[in-house]
Parts: sequence; structure tokens; C-alpha cells
Amino acid sequence: MSTYAVKADKFVLPGHVAGPGYLTIEDGAFGTFSPEAPEGLEVLDRTGKWVVPGYVDTHIHGYLGHDIMDCSPEGVNVASLELAKHGTTSWLPTTLTQPLDQIGDACASVRDAVDERGEGFLGARVQGIFLEGPFFTEKHKGAQNPAHMLDASIDILDGWQERCGGLIRKSALAPERDGSAEYCAQAAREGVVTALGHSDATYEQGMAAVEAGATVFVHTYNGMSGLNHRAPGLVGAAMDSEDTYAEIIADGMHVSPAAVRVLVRAKGWDHVVIVSDCLRCGGMPEGDYFLGDFPIRLTGGLARLKMQDGSLGSIAGSTLTMARGVWNLANWGVVTPEQAVRMGSEVPAVSAGIDDRCGFIKPGRDADFNVLDADLRLRETYLGGTLVPRG
Repeated sequence: MSTYAVKADKFVLPGHVAGPGYLTIEDGAFGTFSPEAPEGLEVLDRTGKWVVPGYVDTHIHGYLGHDIMDCSPEGVNVASLELAKHGTTSWLPTTLTQPLDQIGDACASVRDAVDERGEGFLGARVQGIFLEGPFFTEKHKGAQNPAHMLDASIDILDGWQERCGGLIRKSALAPERDGSAEYCAQAAREGVVTALGHSDATYEQGMAAVEAGATVFVHTYNGMSGLNHRAPGLVGAAMDSEDTYAEIIADGMHVSPAAVRVLVRAKGWDHVVIVSDCLRCGGMPEGDYFLGDFPIRLTGGLARLKMQDGSLGSIAGSTLTMARGVWNLANWGVVTPEQAVRMGSEVPAVSAGIDDRCGFIKPGRDADFNVLDADLRLRETYLGGTLVPRG
């Protein structure tokens, strides 16, 4: 059915939760909400459910055995198809710190993946690219390879943009590196959001980058100088800076629920962004995988670096889905269900500057939405008004 109405108890619309009522879907786009049933339209009855914007993941490396650094358009699209089955309808495929040519190849492969999609492709929409590195420092490297780290360079960024047709929307760096302030300022002029992370920056260095134009903090708490009463560090800058957005990996293992609550209270829920930071092992069985140059092991739902002696080192990333992250924040009591939904849809879109195309249920937008149970568990996903098969 190309034009129909969805009936549900609650609809997360811009500015408020409406319902019960009906939301029209018109040829793949959102129409309007009404408390009354529209005449002459078939009704998709989801009484007792929530209808919410499709989730937007602005920091994710891959899924179901595929990683952006494989430089495979097919892999990007396979991951997109699977992500949509789990409620993510838009994403920023995310690179990591590798040789410059390989990062360029990865960016080009994302462009090619988008170009190869046929009509009716039911995978998460690529809304841009996030460059996680290589402009980092070693102390909080995590699973980023310090052999490939260097100072931020707009010329390098522009070269990658040329290769991917301008898809880069977000770029991360350590603010203590030379040239970081200039990079933040110029990137902002070019429409690229700059994010701070994998850094041992002081509070002052972090705030200087914010003053220059940085607006996001990468997986807050993880991979950055911590909060101390005499040295607030980059965590302190994340909490104290106004009009910035703090990513959080809401799996309960990267950051404790209590620490998430502290961050939300410091910044306000509308400036905290749920991200998955999911790796290729998302959706895969436990075992050994690779992240860039490094072997990793997935065990207990968490990926860790695998050391030469077989022991496990630092956390490498997650297998989280956005749907689970939203459910976690509400279930932990950190925020209300409505706020959790918005932190997985609207807030990520705004933080990455892609809120003109996703993250909101607005008339005329692509009808990308999720149907949730009353406890926020995902039941169905629709892309352009079409049900995404989950089998």
C-alpha cells in the first residue's frame, strides 16, 4: 500500500508525544498526524504501540561481518540491510586510523555503495561518513593504530571529500595536536562537524577546540583524559561546554549506567547522543575477528583487543544496536522513554548536521519509522513506508 495510515497509542513527533491517533504515509513520505481516522485510507493498526522516528547511528564501523575499512561497496550495503532489520534507518559509516590511501579507498567505497543501490533497497540510508581518525594521539588510542596517526590537515580532508563526492559529515581529532584549532574552524566552514576524542587533552585544550568550532565529543569517557578535581580533562570539557554534543555507547559495559546519568545531568538529555560504535562482529557469534590491523575477540557481548600472549586487552568496540541502546537508557531510568527515543533519533541527526533529512517525523520526509512495544522493544521497521523484512 503506497498511501495508508498508521494507528498507534503514541507518536514521538517534533516537540511532543501525540496519540492515540493516526499518522498518514503518502507514497513513501510522512503525511500528517490526526486524532481522528482519515477517510478512505487503509489503516495499519498498531494499537498499544509507539511509532517513533527511525534510529540514526552517527558512529558505527560495520555489522554482520563487514567493516567500512574493507573498502567494499557490497559490504556497506549488506551491513545497511541488516542494520535496518534492527531499527537503524540512517547511519554514518565510520572509518578508523589506517594509512591515508586506505581511508580514501574506504570513503570512495561508501560513495560507490550508495550509487549501486537500486530502487526499493531496504537498507539503512547512508547520510554521510564519519572519519574516526587519523588525527589522534597515542595515550588514549584504544583500538586506533598509532603508527598511522598525524596532525590534522584540511588538505587531506579535502582529498577524501573529492574521492567520495562530499559525503564526509563528521571528522574526529585530538585537540592537543598541532593545527587542530585551524582544522576545526575550516572544517566547520566546509560543513563538516568536528569531534574530539582519542586524546589526552587538557580541559583548556578541549575548550579551545570548542571555541574554534568543534561540537561533538567522541564516545564520552572512553578514549579521553578523565575528570579530576584539579585537572578536568576532556571529560570535563564535554560536560562543561555549551551547545556541544556528547556521544555515549549505551551498552552498560563501555560506561556504567551511573556515569551515563552523570553525563545526562551535566549536559541535558538533548545534548547526549546514543551511538553504537559497533564493529564487524555485531550480529555475529563470539570468536576472533580483526579491527583494522588488530586482532580482536568478541566474548560476553564485548570486543577486546587480543594480545600476542592470547590475553585480552582494552575494549575495542561494541556489538550494540541503536534499538538496544535506546531501550537500555529508558530501562536504567536515566531518562524517560520519550527522551531515550529522541536520543537515538533526533539528537544524533542534529549533532551530525543531518537533521534536514532524518531523525524526525515531519511531513514530506522519507517515512522511516519504528514500531515499538510499550516498553520500547523494537517490533517493526519501515523504510520509505515499506516494512523491512526481518526473516
